[in-house]
Amino acid sequence: MKTTLKMGVAAAALMVSAGAAQAEGQLSIYHWFEYIPQELLDKFSAEYDVEVTMDTYDSNEALLAALKAGSLGSYDVAVPGDYMVAIMAGEGMLDTITDGELKNKGNIQDQWLDVPFDPGRQHSIPYQWGSTSFSVNLDAYGGEINTTSIIFDPPEELQGKINILDTQGEVLLLASLHLGIPQCTTDREQLKALDELVQGAKPHWASFNSDSAKDVLVSGDAMAGMIWNGFSAKARLEGANIQYAYPKEGYVAWMDNVVLLKDAPNRENALLFMDFLLEPENAAAVTNFARYTAGVNGVDDHLDPELKTSPEQSPPADAPAGTFVEVCDEATQAVYDQLWTRLRK
Repeated sequence: MKTTLKMGVAAAALMVSAGAAQAEGQLSIYHWFEYIPQELLDKFSAEYDVEVTMDTYDSNEALLAALKAGSLGSYDVAVPGDYMVAIMAGEGMLDTITDGELKNKGNIQDQWLDVPFDPGRQHSIPYQWGSTSFSVNLDAYGGEINTTSIIFDPPEELQGKINILDTQGEVLLLASLHLGIPQCTTDREQLKALDELVQGAKPHWASFNSDSAKDVLVSGDAMAGMIWNGFSAKARLEGANIQYAYPKEGYVAWMDNVVLLKDAPNRENALLFMDFLLEPENAAAVTNFARYTAGVNGVDDHLDPELKTSPEQSPPADAPAGTFVEVCDEATQAVYDQLWTRLRK
């Protein structure tokens, strides 16, 4: 999801083990912000006597850029989205998980066991999956929200009050869906239309921000904003009078995954952690915290009851299926990178 990359990852290491001197070992995690409960890290640390540290990032592209800039070999596991798994594998950044190294691999749901971005799950396990769309403050706007026009041709009530995720892939995919053009297009007229659409919408956007996408909706600093469905659910639970949209033109679908990084300094502990996350109770703990959906069998008995009726998890009957971000060839991606860089200036 981007070229103009945020290199300012949250550098504060999160220590979750008391007394590193007694630890059996260490585990270094590179993770999305606000996406795993501290209690679950504490549980893993206590169960395996492992000192856990975690740094965070706010986009798939920030993850990739940091690893390319020299962080590869510093972390054991990371949590990229579906298309980024394929990119990282192509860049030689991932280690291979051999048969038998994950005793809980059989817990993976069938739909996520053999996936195009990681055939046979050679490098990854499923973490959580969900959608990316936008939410609208119902106090500010009472019209139809299930259309991408809210973002790209907003009504007067929302103009200048919209936050956009700082994620290239998701923003440009949503714009492509709005126009009805394919991803990774090489058609000059379509690329021109895409550029004109986002440049024309930009004056109506108040900010590009991912890590505070929830907070600006809760505070009222934004009246609408691109957001992940679980993050929107958390904003609503924190008091924002918002509704999550399932636009008729389409929206983004994604699957986040835990990958085993190449040159992981603590490979055995990385595999222990991946196996730990494949246990239904632990996968459910992530779901209850992040409000997305697990890719692991057996989690239902451990989930908060309200998740089953959450509107963010319940698309209308006439909503289209979500669309995953595609991996473009290098030359085509360079064009999209230029378009994004120009937008973010």
